[in-house]
Amino acid sequence: MSTNVMKETKTVNIKVNGKSVAVPEGTSILKAARLADTKIPSLCTHPDLKSWGACGICVVRVEGSPKMVRSCTTNVVEGQNYITHDPDIVETRRTVLELIMSNHPNDCLNCPRNGSCELQALCAEFGMRGVPFEMGIRDLPIDDSTPSVILNPTKCIGCGRCALVCQQMQDVWALEFLNRGDQTRIAPAGDVKLAESPCIKCGQCSAHCPVGAITEVDETRKVWNFLRDPEKHMVVQIAPAVRVALGEEFGYEPGTVVTGKVYAALRRLGFDRVFDTNLSADLTIMEEASEFVERFAHGHGELPLVTSCCPSWVDYMEKYYSDMIPNFSTAKSPMMMMGSMIKTYYAQKSNIDKKNIVSVAIMPCTAKKYEIQRSEDMKSSGYLDVDVSLTTRELARMIKQAGICFKDLPDEEADSPLGTYTGAGTIFGATGGVMEAALRTAYNMVSGQNLGKVEIESARGMDGVKVASVKIPVGGKEIEVKFAVAHGMANVRDVMNQVKQAKAEGKELPFHFIEVMACRGGCVAGGGQPYGSTDEVRQKRIAGIYKDDNRSAIRCSHENPAVQNIYKEFLGKPLSEKSHELLHTHYFVRPLYVK
Repeated sequence: MSTNVMKETKTVNIKVNGKSVAVPEGTSILKAARLADTKIPSLCTHPDLKSWGACGICVVRVEGSPKMVRSCTTNVVEGQNYITHDPDIVETRRTVLELIMSNHPNDCLNCPRNGSCELQALCAEFGMRGVPFEMGIRDLPIDDSTPSVILNPTKCIGCGRCALVCQQMQDVWALEFLNRGDQTRIAPAGDVKLAESPCIKCGQCSAHCPVGAITEVDETRKVWNFLRDPEKHMVVQIAPAVRVALGEEFGYEPGTVVTGKVYAALRRLGFDRVFDTNLSADLTIMEEASEFVERFAHGHGELPLVTSCCPSWVDYMEKYYSDMIPNFSTAKSPMMMMGSMIKTYYAQKSNIDKKNIVSVAIMPCTAKKYEIQRSEDMKSSGYLDVDVSLTTRELARMIKQAGICFKDLPDEEADSPLGTYTGAGTIFGATGGVMEAALRTAYNMVSGQNLGKVEIESARGMDGVKVASVKIPVGGKEIEVKFAVAHGMANVRDVMNQVKQAKAEGKELPFHFIEVMACRGGCVAGGGQPYGSTDEVRQKRIAGIYKDDNRSAIRCSHENPAVQNIYKEFLGKPLSEKSHELLHTHYFVRPLYVK
């Protein structure tokens, strides 16, 4: 019998501007000040990333010392009083801002981050009305080589957040600093184009950039032009994670479920039909769970089965783990399944020529812009199954451009026949959600009965890797399904390497089923979500996802009547020839660097 002894955390007693506060040992002055309800301005620091003191705006003073220190990288010391604001500190911060602005384009009105720029906000707080230094703005080329994100190095302030998130959180290493001194610039490794680099288009660089140096490719005008064309039949779908984040753009608390208002807003923008990606998430589960059962219960295919809903993970896998392509589920993502159903099943039922249908997807993800053209499989209808993918941020801009008072909108319902969804469909937006939804249905497919308690708590939470198992009763005995859930690409390597090592050594597989999402927290914190994702925000959005699941009348994908009708009227059954034609894809070996 072993006893777990909790290690006691030492507390440090300090003062912030004379106010006493106790904080854990190893806390930075910046974090300690926040615990004392004091804001210290910063640009390079982000809660997701290790601080490295690049910008210098967060300087503070220790009482009794003339020396200023960078609060983000300096830990507190017992008994000290930290002065976070005095005339000298304010003047120093103003000078730092002036130096940054002397190398930054003064074109806020033309910048995609106008109104949401952290540098702009700080300049407003400090009343910046001019720069006393000689302007030294470099003319650097814009990199718009990917369909997902645009890199404008002229706007870069050297904070390093994009490189840190790409390297530390995503383990992609597509971005780094090149050159030295005043010639330093951010660029893809090897000074190639983003499209030629290991970039997986996840957009976490754009989500963490405090300014407009990296942004999503804006396609709102393209959609407006489609909406102006009377010959086009405009159809739109919204992803699970959009409903718990879009409200933030209109003053709602993160995690507030605004599904009905999103439907209403989309109709007022001019869309003819509003469908929900949650339904195609249920469809994805029918295909993916069936695929798992075929492999696990009947031995038809390699184990472990690895999920394929995340396009950034697909891109990463094709570049870093192409030898494991046989383990990948061939099921398309919910967005692409919905696109296929819109231009085949819906077009047929509604007697609409699919060439006149414009299929738009509202996604939390920048990589979805890449996914719609990833391969010929994404044209299973004979046309692009999804014509445009907009981020949550882009939809918010369109709603504001249209003058729609979002908070005043009534709650409306999605349209038939592709609008009905289950709780299993909605939890796709959170890390562990795909696994939980798949196991709810796989359990039924194997045992012939539903889980008594559909919540699989072991798949939930913010741990980078979650490992657990579910026991399924079969013929009077129980079989164990071992699974792993990883989110944030840096957490994936260990899981995949465990599988490869077990196979190489002829040992028992550590997992039968693996879920991977590229972004920390899952799609709730995708690269296209409202700015400001932190673990606190992620937790609130995830809570909203599970709230939507809990209040759903139906919580298992195989019980969705709309999905049942799709198979009865159109597809036949999961993994049928027609299902494979419309709902499945192929994978390719892709080089890290494109020559």
